[in-house]
Amino acid sequence: MSRIWWVLGLAVSLAATRLESQEQQGRFATEPYHPNVPYDGRFTFARIRYKPLGEMDFGGFGRGGRPDPKWDHDYPKSERHFMKILAELTTLKPRLESTNILTLDDPELFKFPVAYICEVMFWQPSDKEIQGLRAYLEKGGFLIVDDFAGERALYNFENQIRKVLPSANLVPLTKDHPIFDSFYRIESLEFTHPYFGLPSSFYGIYEDNDPKKRLLMIINYNNDVSEYWEWSDTGLFAIDLSNEAYKLGVNYIVYALTR
Repeated sequence: MSRIWWVLGLAVSLAATRLESQEQQGRFATEPYHPNVPYDGRFTFARIRYKPLGEMDFGGFGRGGRPDPKWDHDYPKSERHFMKILAELTTLKPRLESTNILTLDDPELFKFPVAYICEVMFWQPSDKEIQGLRAYLEKGGFLIVDDFAGERALYNFENQIRKVLPSANLVPLTKDHPIFDSFYRIESLEFTHPYFGLPSSFYGIYEDNDPKKRLLMIINYNNDVSEYWEWSDTGLFAIDLSNEAYKLGVNYIVYALTR
């Protein structure tokens, strides 16, 4: 137990020993995209790349002179920090410095049991991406949906996901769901969005809309779990909030890989 709490306190030590302050790094500092690594059986964080709704309205460029595709928010610090936590707590031995960026219509996606997608208020999958995601979920893939807020965002996500699974229902999840007790026991789901203060909700989509069957995805609505991961070494957020975000992430991965 003491070791677990030491790991959860990693954010504290990272903040205390960081070489550069958040101000020096820049709030929206970015890194170039790193090439995907070949599949070798190790757990690798798989991030979904997509063309956002209204991409041309943004002029095609955004932070750091890179294309502003929305799907890369918090890349790559959030997953690097998260993989370090996962490595300390589990026997997965995940890749610590590599993140694979994949599209939903890429056959390589089927090699990765868990995928992550964010900013789905801008998501508008193509026909091929719709088919790819449907096949991925039907074959056992698990999707983590994160970093979106507001009614319009939820409306867009529901519309797009029903192109993938036409009869899909977003089922509100309570703290009694096994995903919140798969590694850590999450005592409360009273989270709020880190910037907007909106009360968070957690939704799931089940196979055949049957809660007795497999959970296909977890949806963090009015939340941004990876934001806490990204900035956990800067002191931007309270340590308790970062720790709770890490707990959620660990639970998602353990749940997805054991069911």
